[in-house]
Amino acid sequence: MTSTNHSKHIAIAGAGLVGSLLAIYLRKRNYTVTVFERRSDMRRSDYVGGRSINLALSNRGIRALEEVGLAEELKRIAIPMHGRMMHDVNSNLNYQAYGKEGQYINSISRSALNIALMNEAEKIGAEFHFNQKIEKTNLDKTTLTLQNEHQQFTEKSFDLIIGADGAFSAVRDAFRISDRFDYQQFYIEHGYKELCIPPGKAGAFQLEKHALHIWPRESFMLIALPNPDGSFTLTLFFPFEGNPSFDTLDSRTAVKNFFEKNFPDATTLMPEYLDDFDRNPTSSLVVVKCYPWVKNKSLLIGDAAHAIVPFYGQGMNAGFEDCRVLNQLLDEHNDNWDNVLPVFQKLRKPDGDAIAQLALDNFIEMRDLVADQDFLLRKKIEAKLHALYPTQWIPLYSMVTFHENIRYSDAYSTGQKQKKIMDEVMSQPGIERNWEQLNFQDIIAKLGR
Repeated sequence: MTSTNHSKHIAIAGAGLVGSLLAIYLRKRNYTVTVFERRSDMRRSDYVGGRSINLALSNRGIRALEEVGLAEELKRIAIPMHGRMMHDVNSNLNYQAYGKEGQYINSISRSALNIALMNEAEKIGAEFHFNQKIEKTNLDKTTLTLQNEHQQFTEKSFDLIIGADGAFSAVRDAFRISDRFDYQQFYIEHGYKELCIPPGKAGAFQLEKHALHIWPRESFMLIALPNPDGSFTLTLFFPFEGNPSFDTLDSRTAVKNFFEKNFPDATTLMPEYLDDFDRNPTSSLVVVKCYPWVKNKSLLIGDAAHAIVPFYGQGMNAGFEDCRVLNQLLDEHNDNWDNVLPVFQKLRKPDGDAIAQLALDNFIEMRDLVADQDFLLRKKIEAKLHALYPTQWIPLYSMVTFHENIRYSDAYSTGQKQKKIMDEVMSQPGIERNWEQLNFQDIIAKLGR
């Protein structure tokens, strides 16, 4: 492909967060962009959604939004969360800051963010077509066969097809039946169900507004994120089978007993939780890994290339970073897609694998460890190391969440080294009493070896 952008017609499958952001980036480069979405337009009043209503937006995602000029507008509808608020079974609270002063993640409405991205993409000339199901992607001819709501089929030809259509990507289906395509998907044993704490009087927040709330209970957990209207969206992450599990919550009485025993403070704030539990679906959590992400003139991006579990709050941020990196490579290679595509997949594949593993690891940390005294001491020592040597010892969570210039893969490998060092530190006799007398310079020296 040459760099005469305006003559290149790019199809994007999926009008979700990543597809809509990518449409903006590509229109700003003067490409003709058409977006196809199998669902109806979420901006219509009769739209019925099915996804979680808020997300954690952090530095990597904000960086991409800054590049397309939407960061300030979207920060205005986001709620900063400066740390985790832990709730134990006796309703005692323990607050843990995410990072240094001024470092925070943002609770933001999925639909508000998606709508803002679609509106901006349309405003600058991208075309969106809804109720368009991709029946077939021809990777040799770069064509899409589309089915509309009237069951009519049309085949359209493009210069490039980008699959940004999520974990169950229709574009990826064509990759899967092609030669030498590696594909792995697996579901974790936990599913999730969404609940709600409504606003208090006059829209008051009934829990601390600027925190992500966690009720860690070892094999399961409940989390809550704030919404601008004063409500909180709660998500129960819970095994499908076993005891306890969704299987065992087989009556309203069982649900009531379970919640009152495990989440007493949350339960008192949820007058309709039994109805919500009955009404809201139980959804599964899937991890998708695949390679290559490029076949001829078709590309997979975002969840279509690397779907992850939500326990690092990085799924959307990783997808937005994909868009930013792709745009950066187009700058570097003067829009020569033949050069850009292989470089993009080679660069991003290790990062996709790294954040997938980090998200799985963080689930264990969130549900099992955050209330553990050894874990809290470990975090205290790491915070001290970071305060003394701010550029040499950056905690793993901070590398992933607040340092967008550090690649996920580099954060993962550094985090593994830090873990090994901290395992040694924590094994020292009497560490809980003597940790402030540690030779912190010696610990830093080990990191450099």
